[in-house]
Amino acid sequence: MAKSPTKETIKRATVADMKALGIHKPQYNRIIDIYAELVFQYNTLTKEFEDGGYKYEVSTDQGGAKKSPILASLETLRKDILAYSDRLCLNPKSLETVTVETKGKSALAAALSELS
Repeated sequence: MAKSPTKETIKRATVADMKALGIHKPQYNRIIDIYAELVFQYNTLTKEFEDGGYKYEVSTDQGGAKKSPILASLETLRKDILAYSDRLCLNPKSLETVTVETKGKSALAAALSELS
């Protein structure tokens, strides 16, 4: 079984993905840190849920059943991760709304290259 990535590994991968998409700025690092923590927690809880046999209901004191706390936490984390991935433009839908800054030639460099 593969080892789960650490929070730092998730953060580095996220920054690399954003750089590859041309949308990373150092000012986003605080948000990326929170996103990495959420993904790390999600991975940890998913592993715990899997190890527990995917128990999705627990008994109540009244004899009924309710959603297990770990499942409720996973659902909340999924929503939070989606919200942060939208803000960081890490999914196709949110990336469509962003204009990626491209570093082109300066006007002087373009003029000089035309003279050659």
